[in-house]
Amino acid sequence: MSNYLEAGSIVAGAAGLTLWVEYLGLTDTTVGLLGALSANGFGAAVGALISGFLVDRYGRKFIYKYNLLVYMLGILLIVFSFSFPMLLIGYVITGVSVGAGIPPSWTYIAEEAPEKERAARVGWGQFAWSMGPAVVLLLSVALAPLGLLGSRIIFFQLFLIAFFTWLFQRKIDESSIWEEQKKQEKTTNQGGIFNKENLKELFTNKANLHAITLLVGVYAFWNMVAGVMGYFMPYIYETVGNLSSAHANLLQAFLWVLTVISTYFVFIKFGDRVNRKLIFGVSAVMGIVAWVILSFGGMGTVELLAFVILWGLAAGFGAQAFYGLWSAELFHTKYRAAAQGFLFCTARVLVGLISLIIPAMITTLGFQTAGAVMIGFLVIHMVVGLTLAPETRGKSLEEIQDERYGTPETTNTEKKATR
Repeated sequence: MSNYLEAGSIVAGAAGLTLWVEYLGLTDTTVGLLGALSANGFGAAVGALISGFLVDRYGRKFIYKYNLLVYMLGILLIVFSFSFPMLLIGYVITGVSVGAGIPPSWTYIAEEAPEKERAARVGWGQFAWSMGPAVVLLLSVALAPLGLLGSRIIFFQLFLIAFFTWLFQRKIDESSIWEEQKKQEKTTNQGGIFNKENLKELFTNKANLHAITLLVGVYAFWNMVAGVMGYFMPYIYETVGNLSSAHANLLQAFLWVLTVISTYFVFIKFGDRVNRKLIFGVSAVMGIVAWVILSFGGMGTVELLAFVILWGLAAGFGAQAFYGLWSAELFHTKYRAAAQGFLFCTARVLVGLISLIIPAMITTLGFQTAGAVMIGFLVIHMVVGLTLAPETRGKSLEEIQDERYGTPETTNTEKKATR
């Protein structure tokens, strides 16, 4: 449900963007600022970075006591906004909450999953992430006759769902893997993520540098494209493709429905059974072809449908699903959530930066230039993924951890030898 609410809030802002532009008289600069500071950019970056360290220190369920209260506050500010500053503050608060919810949710899912079902369990998180935009966009089409009031109603349904989700989240059990790690730290007096040695190790250990390179290369570059799509795509359909607001939201809703379908039938069904590099590679190629069609094929009906089908299907078993999986598998338990927070922060900062310039880029340089930049990002993410992706199917997190860092006995022996 965290994933549903997080993605839903991003797309709710996107679906009603042109309505807010008309209501408040927003410029390219203020539109870019909303995208940059929201759940799609810097707001989420700050929330994820802080949350990651807190989650490793105080537990995976710690954030769930408070995070959705912050989310609900931000949503209410958006619902009742009557000025740009009020709308922006609501977006920022919601964005911080969205970012804060990422490290505990994806970490918890992976840690509690059986080793032979981990991709499937992470896939259900991706499934919920895709359901949020699908539902929000379909509601946007249904409520289009209400104008801006319809957008406010959509945000309010997120508030109601967040309230009931918060009640349930308070009752979940703590991660057993995290609890075991804390027992070991007390026995050996390691100090956890706030230990200087552990913090240094996160950014200097060879295994960690490999994982960081893989995940930044795959997720950050893909996410700059997906982030632009998640927030600006209906806006692009309307301003570049000359579609109505209802048609733009319906097209984007169809895209997300396809993502839901492919998440289930490809990633959930085959992520634990088929070579993951093959699955990732197919998704990456489909995404690149989709953007080539969108950018250089013109925005006719055939081109738009081809883009939506290719990208919608590819997104269900692509970079984000693998990010959720690899970011949990490839880091030690003692700083797993902190690593996720840092990586998600990096990705969202980059999305925030590009969100500041995308509206102006499209206006001044044209959509083909912006599309060429997106294609370049997708090529980078594909090359990095195919080069560095690991094969971890069927292994427990403990087995992967021992392979990458050595067993505790081996590590202690190496430290003694070094001394």
